[in-house]
Amino acid sequence: MIKILIADDERSERELLTEAIAERFAHEAQTRVVENGREAVETAALWNADIVLMDIEMPGINGIEAAKRILAQSPDCKVIFITAYSIFSYAYEAVKMGACDYILKPVDPDDLERSVRHSMEQAETQRELEAMAPVAETLTESAPYDKASQLMGNVRKYLQQNYMLYGVSLDSISDILKINSSYFSVLFKKHFGVNFSDYLTELRINAAKELLTDPFLAASEVARMVGYESPNYFTRAFKKNTGMTPTEFRRGGTAKRDAT
Repeated sequence: MIKILIADDERSERELLTEAIAERFAHEAQTRVVENGREAVETAALWNADIVLMDIEMPGINGIEAAKRILAQSPDCKVIFITAYSIFSYAYEAVKMGACDYILKPVDPDDLERSVRHSMEQAETQRELEAMAPVAETLTESAPYDKASQLMGNVRKYLQQNYMLYGVSLDSISDILKINSSYFSVLFKKHFGVNFSDYLTELRINAAKELLTDPFLAASEVARMVGYESPNYFTRAFKKNTGMTPTEFRRGGTAKRDAT
């Protein structure tokens, strides 16, 4: 069973989250609750939590600081922030430091389930990729195609689940697989027909196209939601990939929707 830690200083919120998890993940998860950031850091480590649902605004150690400490000691833990503040700087700070997602209060059970399931999928793809390390270490230029194909299938799945994280790179995946990054680069291009950077960019730009259909999201917000720290770099990458800036794409998309 997956272990989900709930950290919120408001009793009503703790109860709401606990009930929602029990209802949506009855046979998949077990939960524990804590009332502040200090307890969250301690319990996450002692209990070996897989996912932490954390309120940002808590007395003492706030959610951001608590998450930094949790991720420092357990990098594979998935942190989802719960916040009453619809301010994108919170989400940006959260994602930049390695959190998976953030959900606004009052919490919609559907949003909660979607976010938790995505975190579970991320954790699973991480484990599957780590399990492929022995296979990766034995690959050679003459290795059977099905052996390399199995490895790259896991790499593809991992990237589809984690493309939005700032830390995803050729080197980070090479580290997981425990192989030389230059060799991994050769294997990647041989299998996919494009280099790693172009493949990752395409995943991010395709996700950005979907997000840009939301008129309430600024292009800079979209950039950070798909893994770009620099909005300017995102704009250049988007234009190179699509021939349009994000703003031009949004205007064109709107015109097409209005015409149909």
